[in-house]
Parts: sequence; C-alpha cells; structure tokens
Amino acid sequence: MKIVVLAIGKTDENWIQEGIDKYSKRLKHYIAVDFQTIPDLKNRKNLSESQQKEQECELIFKQLQYTDQLILLDENGKDFSSRKFAQFLQQKMNSGIKRLVFVIGGPYGFSEALCSKASSKISLSKMTFSHQIVRPFFAEQLYRAFSILNNEPYHHD
Repeated sequence: MKIVVLAIGKTDENWIQEGIDKYSKRLKHYIAVDFQTIPDLKNRKNLSESQQKEQECELIFKQLQYTDQLILLDENGKDFSSRKFAQFLQQKMNSGIKRLVFVIGGPYGFSEALCSKASSKISLSKMTFSHQIVRPFFAEQLYRAFSILNNEPYHHD
C-alpha cells in the first residue's frame, strides 16, 4: 500500500516544511508516503466560499486514481487515539488497498461532491487547526502509528 497526503496550497513557513520532511524521512522505513501540494486557487479572493470548495474539489479529483480510497481530514470526522489510528491503518493495509489518500482541505473545508466520494473522515482534534499546521501534525501521527505497529519505543501510553 502507498499513502498519499494531498494538501491544498503551499506552505508559507520553512519550519512547517521541515516538520513534514522530518517525518517523511522517518516513514520511508515503513511505507511509501507521498506528500503532494495542490496549488492555491488563482483569484481566490474573488470566489465565494462554495466556489473555492468546488474548484479545490476538481483539483483533488484530478489527482485521484479509480482504485484510491479517499479519507478526508476534517474536524467533524471520527476521533482516534494513536493506537486506534494505527489499527485503522493496519486494517487498510490488510484489505489490499493500493493507495490510501488523505486530503487536507483548504481554509473552508470540503465540497459536498468530495465528501460523498470519501470513504471516511478523520478528526485530528476537536480544535480547529490551520490547513498548513495540520501537515506536519498529521505526518507525525502517521509516523507514530507505524512505530506502534512495529512495536518500537516512540509511543508511550
């Protein structure tokens, strides 16, 4: 299985990218993970919230393959502990999925079309985080999950 993390918009701060790079490098020991950025929309300020979500949806759909399983990172999604998230990933790997695609949306979230295509939504917290800061946060959680699955001492209960 390969994990793809799609994120809307480039990162503005070097330290955010450094965090993503740190955990991406660590994840290579366990699984192929590809962090991809979908460019910010042009003339975004002239678009309504729903227009932005629809255009971002179109850009995300262009990155998907027919057999991908799509999971949205959304504050209203299912909550997991780190151990439960590791079990969730193990179930996905056992099911024979070729690509598991996680999407970090733009500032307004996701369109209805994208929500209907997704197999599930996951919440990283009840708090709301910027769509940029979620990237290294999620990269770390992926690493933590794989360290749990490999019985390594990174995670402490």
